[in-house]
Amino acid sequence: MIAWLRGAHPAFPPLESALREPNGLLAAGGDLRPQTLLAAYRRGIFPWYSEGQPILWWSPDPRMVLYLDEFRASRSLRKRIQQGTYDIRADTAFADVVRACAHAPRAGQTGTWITPAVIDAYATLHAQGYCHSVEAWHDGVLVGGLYGLALGRVFFGESMFAHRVDASKVALAMLVTLLRERQFVLIDCQQETPHLASLGARPIPRRMFAAELARLIHSDDAPQGFPAGTIAS
Repeated sequence: MIAWLRGAHPAFPPLESALREPNGLLAAGGDLRPQTLLAAYRRGIFPWYSEGQPILWWSPDPRMVLYLDEFRASRSLRKRIQQGTYDIRADTAFADVVRACAHAPRAGQTGTWITPAVIDAYATLHAQGYCHSVEAWHDGVLVGGLYGLALGRVFFGESMFAHRVDASKVALAMLVTLLRERQFVLIDCQQETPHLASLGARPIPRRMFAAELARLIHSDDAPQGFPAGTIAS
């Protein structure tokens, strides 16, 4: 059994009560208001559900993270960046990035967890300065990018898409640069994938991830500003 969240200020259960199968399912119900989402992310919990389902909240064990000082760019990716194939911008097309992520095909998945309600919720967080996008443009067309939340010194990556080779990887590399400049420590990647592992991400125990969040995030942290506009070309 999992907890059912009710009321205006739902109390999330302890992370240790999450199910082992499916891995990390912690609670259901609640809402996607900014205060609920921020409270969840500060504890290492995120929403992931399909249209027609109640909101499902997750905290998997282990947790895939990318420590910024462990980021590895392959030789081909470094060459792509040096060639200036893409113009990289931040926070100039947040809604377009989220919609593109919602429609991006995923191996072994049908449908999307980026529902209209999720799109609206993260758009609100973007307007409040918590959510950001990093975008890859080619000849004035958006061809790749990613979005996520910045809290304290942690960036919670939500999703990415690419319509051209390496577009999302270049966007991620530029995100790493932005975060390093702002003294961030890690990117939460949520789930383990070979793609993320190839870039230096690795799984850590949930208890270690929770301890990192307690060290790197405080409840009174102000939204992290990103330099809206072109950051590399």
